[in-house]
Amino acid sequence: MKLGAFSVSLSVKDLEVSKIFYEQLGFTVFAGSMEMNYLIMKSDSTLIGLFQGMFEGNILTFNPGWDADAKTLAQFEDVRDIQKRLKAQGIALNLEADENESGPASITLVDPDGNAILFDQHTNKASE
Repeated sequence: MKLGAFSVSLSVKDLEVSKIFYEQLGFTVFAGSMEMNYLIMKSDSTLIGLFQGMFEGNILTFNPGWDADAKTLAQFEDVRDIQKRLKAQGIALNLEADENESGPASITLVDPDGNAILFDQHTNKASE
């Protein structure tokens, strides 16, 4: 299964404090803004999302269709195909994508230890 770019989405108390901390570790702002209450920080191909007041807990995030630079991949597995495969394996989903639609969509699930996982597709397949 090709899951796309991977990042960790962190729920932070103070976006500015977290930004400074991750900059000290060598990360730079890649996307988002302070005004939007989130920043995507990047160090080489490592991505960390910092989100203030948007959700509780931390989330493992996969972006089908994107590489680590948020560029659309020529070929990728659509989130709906990933959804079908997960469901066929008996994995319960908390949020499902509409299989009758195409383009951007999301699915969510929780691993056996309670960790939230988000599959967040932002792009259309090349054939769409």
